[in-house]
Order: sequence, then structure tokens, then C-alpha cells
Amino acid sequence: MRWGRAIPPVDGIALPLGYNLRLFARDVTFMWFKNLRAYRLTSPFDLSPEQLGQQLQQRSFQPCAKSQALSLGWVNPLGTESAELVHAAAGRLLLRLRREEKLLPATVVREQLEEKIADIETAHGRKVYRKERLSLKDEIVQDCLPRAFSRSSHVYACIDTRTRWVFVDAASAGRAEELLNLLRECIGTFPVLLPQVNNAPAAVMTGWLLHRSVPEDIVLGEECELREPGEDGGIVRCRGVDLLSEEVETHLHAGKQVARLALAWEDRLSLVLAEDLVLRRLKFSDELMKENEDIPEADDAARLDADFALMSAALSDLQERVMVLFGGEAE
Repeated sequence: MRWGRAIPPVDGIALPLGYNLRLFARDVTFMWFKNLRAYRLTSPFDLSPEQLGQQLQQRSFQPCAKSQALSLGWVNPLGTESAELVHAAAGRLLLRLRREEKLLPATVVREQLEEKIADIETAHGRKVYRKERLSLKDEIVQDCLPRAFSRSSHVYACIDTRTRWVFVDAASAGRAEELLNLLRECIGTFPVLLPQVNNAPAAVMTGWLLHRSVPEDIVLGEECELREPGEDGGIVRCRGVDLLSEEVETHLHAGKQVARLALAWEDRLSLVLAEDLVLRRLKFSDELMKENEDIPEADDAARLDADFALMSAALSDLQERVMVLFGGEAE
């Protein structure tokens, strides 16, 4: 079975500070999620796609101003010329956040700061202390920002209004929180919580390997991360090995637990499942992605819409299955 689809890079290549130009990552069409960070809506989501789109307009993306280090804003989620900021299909809403940041190499700022401090200490015969250093650093950053190179990236989110799941395509919690916070700013409130399960994921995944009791719809990959309990516990990362081998079993008997586990689910997706319930390195199977092959290539809008419907349904099914695997959602 072959997994995945080639996706072109979207980030620009950084140039040295001093190039007086701005490059943006080229806009892209809808991309299948690579990560799944799930949140549970604690109350029904009642805004229609049209109402939500109107609310998001107040923070539609605007490029960084000359002295602005970071800009966040909403863009068309399918990468089309349409001004719509929400795409809806079967009760699921797709959003896309664009993030533009100025790239200021720390070495450049540090070198300029040290030069300025040396000049002050030589000219005035005095020591430059912490408060003044911070003020000088701020001045240097503000002076460099208009000449800095810009880089853009995107974060997708899917709101499933029927199941009250929110999926964010972000490997880091920080990027996901940026999106959620901006959404709250636009609509006033967006109450979500990280899902809690009844059975500890690390213990359950450890049992799968230790007792060879992997669920029937799960196929083990060849990668895992094992950790000893406690802050100072050791970490073992295994790649390209049989996860039911004696080598892995020895570490488990020594007290380590599974923190991350590579697996495939129902011939639909492969992924790395972590003890924090974040799903990383999602790859959709060719069999799943071929389900929309009957749509004419010329009809881009229909294909994008069908791809989102197919992907979002698979993600919702996968998330529900994950919750069941770990004993259901805790009350």
C-alpha cells in the first residue's frame, strides 16, 4: 500500500537581512491535514457559514506593515480567488489562518547591539546595564524590521458542528492556540477543551505491545518512542523495527511506556499517535484519496469541495475511534 500525496513547498527561502523586498509563500489550494490536534466544543456552534465569514472579515489577512514583526489573518481556505473565508460541507466548516512574520537573524541583532554598547561605553566611560540593553535592542529591532525578509505559513482548522469537534492542523500547541485565540477575537467566544479519556493512552498503547493485543482495525508501523515515568526518565526511540520484537519488549518490561506509536488505521490513514492524543504525520491512503477520481480535472471547485468532504469525514471518524480506543471520553 502506498501512502500520501506529494505537496509542493509553500515557504519562501530566507535571504540575508538588508534585501529590501518582501516574498510571500505562494498561495496554495486546499491541502490535506498533516496533523490532528482535536478540541471539544463545550456548547453548540450556532453561527451559519455566512455569519461566521462576516465575523472573520474584520481580521482578514493584511501583510505586515514596515515596523510590524508578525501579522495574522484569515484567507480563503481553498486558495481560490473567492473572498469567502469559510468553506462549508456537510456541517463542517473549513478555515485557514495566514501567518506572516519578519525574519530577523538573532546574530545580526546581537552583533549590532554589542557594537552599540561598545560605542556607548567607550564614548561615555560607563557601564550599560540590563534595562538600557533591552531598550537598545528594541531600537535595533525596530530599525531592522522595515528591511527584513518576510515568511508566510498557513494553519487550517475544521469545525464539525454536528459532533462538536474542532480539528487544527498544527503540530505545536502554540500555533493551534494562535488560531483559536484569533477566532475568539472575531466571534466573541469559542469555548473549547482538550479531550479527556478514561484510560491513560500511554498505558493502553504499552499494553498493545506488551500483550500483543493490538485492535483489529489497527496495523502497527515500525516506529515508537518509549519513556520511563518521571521528569528525568530515559527515552528510547525505535525506527525501522518490529514493535512486537524482543528488543522493544525488553524496554517495556524494564518499566518504560509507549509515548508515541506509528500505526495505520483501516487502510485509510497512517499516523503517529502520541500520549497527548495529538495525531502527527497524517498520510491518507491512495485508496481513500482515489475516491474522488471520477470528478473531471477541469472542475477544480468541485474537486476541492469533494476533497474537503472526504478528508473531514475521515478525520471525524478517526477522532471518534481514538476516543473509543482509550475508554471513551471522560465526563
